[in-house]
Amino acid sequence: MANAPAAAGDIISELEAKTAANPNDPAAWQQLGMAYFESDRFAEAAKSYEKAASIDPKQAVVWSALGEARVMASDRDPMPGPAADAFERAIAIDPKDPRARYFLAVRKDLSGDHAGALDDWLALLEDTPADAPWRADLIRTVEQVGKINAVDIENRLAEAGAKSPPAAPPVAAQAIPGPSSQDLAAASRMRPAEQQQMAEGMVSRLEDRLKGDPANVDGWIMLMRSRMVLEQPDKAAKALADAVAANPGKADYLRQQAAILGIK
Repeated sequence: MANAPAAAGDIISELEAKTAANPNDPAAWQQLGMAYFESDRFAEAAKSYEKAASIDPKQAVVWSALGEARVMASDRDPMPGPAADAFERAIAIDPKDPRARYFLAVRKDLSGDHAGALDDWLALLEDTPADAPWRADLIRTVEQVGKINAVDIENRLAEAGAKSPPAAPPVAAQAIPGPSSQDLAAASRMRPAEQQQMAEGMVSRLEDRLKGDPANVDGWIMLMRSRMVLEQPDKAAKALADAVAANPGKADYLRQQAAILGIK
């Protein structure tokens, strides 16, 4: 476990140096905001996103990320005014921004407009791809708010597609944990070298987490997949060997998943 914080700290230090060297680069500030957020340093994440938004105010994803960081940084108010303002800015730029839509529905729910919140969440669910990483959480939110407020939403959930998810692919074919799809969309606008750096950082953090949690079989599979995506077959093979050594009882399963990925 001791290695994980150090690795995250190294990545943050690199990104801090990058913003210091390129203070007018919104992508650098956005990357730093992501790194702070992933390390639960929400107030610092908000400041970084604020900087990115001030340099390039036309990116909805940055405003919605800023809003979420402000929500998470708030100890008492579940929807601070500045967070709501950031979500409104995001929606004004991109009415389909899913993160902003979700949190603005949260604001309605907090104000007592439970029916309006459910309407907005269900509309978001209809627009949400079946493989979106936030889809399951969105469905749970609708179910919980409906139950708490005695609103029957089962039929509406079914109509929105909540009851017919696609069959789950093998773990080896699933995405690794990382930034939201909005963050990845923003990353697509970065230079190739910056995208590679972000990917390397994500995979390194996953690898460090597994050192403290070697029984996480799915985590090992996702590490193997990540190494193959980064065209690092030797490191993927090493991840397989380490996974089998840590989980000998799951060796056959791990090798089966590795075969799906093309690991020798």
